[in-house]
Amino acid sequence: MKKNNDSTLTQISKHLNLSISTVSRALNGHAKKYRISEKTTKIIIDAAKKFKYEPNELARSLRLKKSNTIGVIVPDITNSFFAVIVRWIENAARLDDKIIFISDSNNDTEFEKIAIKAFASRKIDGLIVAPVGDASFHLSETNQLEIPIVIIDRYLAQLNLPFVGSNNYEGSKEATQYLISKGHQKIAFNQGLQRSKLNLDRVRGYCDALKENRITINHNLIVGENFDEQSGYDAAKFLLSKNTGVTAIFTASNQIALGTIKAMKEKKLHIPNDISLLSFDNQSYWDYFSPPITTVEQQTKEIADKAYNLLSQMINNNKIIGPSKVQLSTKLIIRKSVKNKIIKTT
Repeated sequence: MKKNNDSTLTQISKHLNLSISTVSRALNGHAKKYRISEKTTKIIIDAAKKFKYEPNELARSLRLKKSNTIGVIVPDITNSFFAVIVRWIENAARLDDKIIFISDSNNDTEFEKIAIKAFASRKIDGLIVAPVGDASFHLSETNQLEIPIVIIDRYLAQLNLPFVGSNNYEGSKEATQYLISKGHQKIAFNQGLQRSKLNLDRVRGYCDALKENRITINHNLIVGENFDEQSGYDAAKFLLSKNTGVTAIFTASNQIALGTIKAMKEKKLHIPNDISLLSFDNQSYWDYFSPPITTVEQQTKEIADKAYNLLSQMINNNKIIGPSKVQLSTKLIIRKSVKNKIIKTT
C-alpha cells in the first residue's frame, strides 16, 4: 500500500529533528526562498529517498495553479515531419519536467477545434499547434482565454500569436533554382493545401525562380490540393497522363513526394532518367530510396526548441506574448534524384 505523504513528511521531520514546513519547502524546491542551506536541503532529500517519499503532484499543481502539462496538436502524426517535431518538443518538455499530450487533428479543422477545447478544459499550461488550414478564429478565441499558444509550421497572418517555422519562400526558390541550374525548364510543382500561407510561399518561391530565369510560368504544371500522399498521387497521375514534356517535379512535402513516386512507378517512369524529383522535407528514409532523393531540409529540432522556449517563457512569466514571427533557414540536401540535362561541350 502506498504511504500517505503527510505521514511520510512527519516521519522525515521527526527523523531529522526539523519542522514539517522546512522539510516540505526543501522537497518542493523552495529552499532558497526560505533560506534553507544547501547542506540541510541535501540531508532532507537523502532522507526523503530513504523513506520513499513521493511528492503529491496533483496537490502541488493546484497550489501553483500549473498542471505541468503541454498540449501539442499536429495535422498528421503519421507524417514523419510532424512526428520528428513532436519528438523534439517532448525532449524539451522532459528536460523542463513537463509532460506533453498529443492530438492528431487528421487534417480536420473541426477536430482541431474539439482538441483545443478538450485541452483547455483540462487546464493545460499551454499549447503548441500546427494548424490544419487557414481558419483562425478558434485559435484567437483560445488565446483570449489566456492560454498561451505558439503556432508552428503553418503561419496565419491574421493571428496575434507567436509563430515558429521555416522560410518556405527561400527554400522553394533555392530548390527550383537548383533544378534550373541542371538544365530543367519544364518543372512541375505538386503543391499542398492551396490557400495555406505555407503553400503559397512555396509556390511563390517556385514561380519567382522561373521568372528570374526568364522561364514562362505554365499554371497547368502547378497541380495538387493537399499535403497528403493521396493528393500527391492523384495530382502526379493527372500530370503524367498529359503530354506536358515535364522533365522535373518539385513536391511541396515528403508525403506528396511519396504519392508522386507511386504514380511514376505505375507509369514505369524512372528517377532521374525519365523525370527528376526534388521534395520539400528531408527525412532519413530518403537516403534509402533508389536513387536517394534530393530534398529541402527544415530545422525540425530548432523549430521545436524555439516554440517550446517561447511557450515556456509565457507560462513562467504568466504573460501572453504578442505576435512574432521566427522563420528559420532551410538547406538543400543534394542526392541523386536530379538529372543533369546540360550537355557539356569541349
